[in-house]
Amino acid sequence: MASENPRFGYTRIRDVLGNLGYEIARNTVKRILVERGLEPAPERSKRAPWKTFLRAHWGAIAAADFFSVEVMTWFGLVRYQVFFVMDLKTRRVEIAGVTHDAHGRWMVQVGRNLTDAVDGFLRDRRFLILDRDPLYTAEFRALLRHSGVKIVRLPRRSPNLNAFVERFVLSIRTECLNCFIPLGEGHLRWALAEYLAHYHRERNHQGLGGRLIEPSPATGRKRGRVVGRSRLGGLLRHYEREAA
Repeated sequence: MASENPRFGYTRIRDVLGNLGYEIARNTVKRILVERGLEPAPERSKRAPWKTFLRAHWGAIAAADFFSVEVMTWFGLVRYQVFFVMDLKTRRVEIAGVTHDAHGRWMVQVGRNLTDAVDGFLRDRRFLILDRDPLYTAEFRALLRHSGVKIVRLPRRSPNLNAFVERFVLSIRTECLNCFIPLGEGHLRWALAEYLAHYHRERNHQGLGGRLIEPSPATGRKRGRVVGRSRLGGLLRHYEREAA
């Protein structure tokens, strides 16, 4: 009970146990918690588990990150940075920016796009999880805060706390980007768009109970011929039923 409710003090735990028919002294509650290494309520609440925070705000949290891609250009291989944002509840992803020259002003413009009142990806989000990348400048963070998005900055070297975006990066690399070298920025953008279409509409997600993020009206149909479809020259495949 104390672990699940970090703000419950000794007295409140005693009283809740009383509701359940257990008569126990406050000092007994204290002794049991101390023996198990559980701190008093003020200290426990300061150290509320990361999962508790995620559960409490699940429908209002997004997370963002970068990944790099080597692109063949007229000047040889150039490293591009891809900045993306994920809605943790739905797993929807938006590619927010692609550039070979990321800098503070570019990030501010990306922030404006993300918080646009009409169609910004973050317009209904209250929290954005970010790591300590220096590209998240003070100006970028201030812009998001002024738009109503609170920044949650992760400790250094803690990828496990941003596991959902880390998993997306692993997926897009192993299923797509590690299989070819993009020939120019346009080719890279096309490949990213094709992968996102597959990711949202055609790829089942274990974290969503095996469901699609954006199922079509034909999803689950039991009649009609089964046909295979592909993207990116056959790298990405899926199967669906044709209309009867």
